Amino acid sequence: MDIAGALQWLESHPEIKSLRAAVCDLNGIMRGKRIPRDQAKKALQGGLRMPLSVPGLDIWGKDIADNPMVFETGDADGRCDWTGRALMPVRWTAEPTAMLPVWLADEQGVPFLGDPRRTLAAVLSGFEELGLTPVTATELEFYLVDPHAELPLGPVSPVTGRRLDTAAAMDMDEVDQFEAFIHDVYTACREQGIPADTAIAENGIGQFEINLNHRADALQAADDALFFKRTVKGIARKHGFAACFMAKPYGHHSGSGFHIHFSLIDKDGRNVFDDGGDRGTEMMRHAVGGMLAAIAESTLVFAPHYNSYRRLRPNSYAPTAVAWGYENRMVAIRIPGGDGKARRIEHRVAGADANPYLVMAAVLGAALIGIKRQMPPGEPRGKDAYGKDLARLPPDWHSAIEAFETGSHVSEIFSPVLRSGLIACKRQELETFATQITQFEYRTYLETA
Repeated sequence: MDIAGALQWLESHPEIKSLRAAVCDLNGIMRGKRIPRDQAKKALQGGLRMPLSVPGLDIWGKDIADNPMVFETGDADGRCDWTGRALMPVRWTAEPTAMLPVWLADEQGVPFLGDPRRTLAAVLSGFEELGLTPVTATELEFYLVDPHAELPLGPVSPVTGRRLDTAAAMDMDEVDQFEAFIHDVYTACREQGIPADTAIAENGIGQFEINLNHRADALQAADDALFFKRTVKGIARKHGFAACFMAKPYGHHSGSGFHIHFSLIDKDGRNVFDDGGDRGTEMMRHAVGGMLAAIAESTLVFAPHYNSYRRLRPNSYAPTAVAWGYENRMVAIRIPGGDGKARRIEHRVAGADANPYLVMAAVLGAALIGIKRQMPPGEPRGKDAYGKDLARLPPDWHSAIEAFETGSHVSEIFSPVLRSGLIACKRQELETFATQITQFEYRTYLETA
């Protein structure tokens, strides 16, 4: 959409009196400004400004200690450029509004690579140089919970009036009971250009999964995932629920994943992973090889929070080892079966709490390295995806930060400004968690230790 089209759309929606101009930070949180409707043209033309430090705030919205973007530049502003995505109506707020997505550049218009969306764009330019285009699709799991409970608690069914307290994988009755919520999610997705596909009840109490259809534009696909999460949260509140994308909200129930599917097409529109059979091409295997080589040092991107590592446990449908296989949902990288024309790679490590732009950049950037260097993936695992002979993913947040900081592959994928910003952000968050003592610790140790 061009500026004239965006303004024409706004003209046809007089009920919208304000816009939300926002960028995505390292944690996948939208940060920006509420602007009056009459400033829309200025915003679309790049007239808004925002501190370049904004993407680097921690999860609580605090500045990172010693962040050079703050203290060495006087917290200088950058330019907010419109991403070109159509204005997206938001109807779950008190008054109708619309999202105007922007990304950051410096005063000369040079993309600011501390912005996660700019990072993904830089990775995609590498595929463009090879005449290849990633076709990507995503799967996102989430829980509906009681918004009035201090801890996660299953929602009350709108149909039966009873609180959900059991898992109901693939249960159509549970989908039907929450049909009003799901219907409104699909309606909002259509209005926002988010290609929502199938919905299922997943394996946790009040857990659902909604898939997003593939796009031959990975930036748009990452946008879809980001705005889908925001949409689900907003619609859930409208229906009296809260939507939770934590990786592991319940200790003894399934975690929530964010799976990436992708193939590559050449300039003639052919899937370069398709060899006419089930094995896939050598290029596909080289992409897998690169992804396996970078997966451990990229784990901080896939599991960015303290809670994320509660999901990555053996025998949990979440991978803990560096392994790949055909039609094996226990491995980190899976090659789904089916028609060879749709041959693709599924990356299964990331949690639903991860930043879609950074996840997509890590997955595709590693695949690009593997293709360029023709990296072999080793033998696929038919079973025993948690075998002791396999290399492991970092088991905790601290180890993941260390692996990301020293990793050679992530240094090729991510710019220095983004790497240093993410490391500093996660170290600050880790230190904050280290000072918090839980009620369980008090109950266990207060009078016994």
